[in-house]
Amino acid sequence: MKRAEIKLIVDLDDNNVPQNITWESTDAENKDAVPAKAFMLSVWDHNYKNTLSINLWTNDMPVDEMKRFFFETLQTQGDSFLRATNEKNIVEDLRDYCVHFAEKMEIIK
Repeated sequence: MKRAEIKLIVDLDDNNVPQNITWESTDAENKDAVPAKAFMLSVWDHNYKNTLSINLWTNDMPVDEMKRFFFETLQTQGDSFLRATNEKNIVEDLRDYCVHFAEKMEIIK
């Protein structure tokens, strides 16, 4: 069995606002910590049948990048859901919504 470790490091200011985020993975080609402006982590708790989430971003994350981050995350979630469930119809609906979201947020014209 192969094992990989993903490490997130968040530097907080005195008010617990993220100032710097870095991540690294033992499975990555690049072994250096990589800077990030935001991350969303969701974990399914089988015992309690609910999702545990951590969503953090640095105080200097630009709003236009946050909009694109959400857009791309929604699209990726659709791709993952399709692979996990093969529910093509609802994923097409989600993709349609992603286009609507991108137009409303002026990510795409």
